[in-house]
Amino acid sequence: MSSDDPIVVFMTAANGEEATRLADLLIGAHLAACVQILPEMESVYRWQGQIERQSEILLIAKTTLAKFAELEREVRALHSYETPEIVAIPLVAASTPYLKWLTASLEA
Repeated sequence: MSSDDPIVVFMTAANGEEATRLADLLIGAHLAACVQILPEMESVYRWQGQIERQSEILLIAKTTLAKFAELEREVRALHSYETPEIVAIPLVAASTPYLKWLTASLEA
């Protein structure tokens, strides 16, 4: 992958307020072109040897690989979790106008 390649980043937040703060930070800092905040869901995961169930909010951010390290750093600094979920997948296809908008939105 090239650093200019678009990616989709999935993150979870403890509640809607935290999700909104994270989205505002990422958009304001030009680290994401768009952040979608999905309503509450239940996550089931293993943490410190125990199976946990927790309500969380899902965030989906569109950005480029070049922005990922800074995005991760900023999210970790603001996030309430010790180990927040911040995972990215490549965007394998998108319309040309959308990709132009995404790239332009990330410019400061």
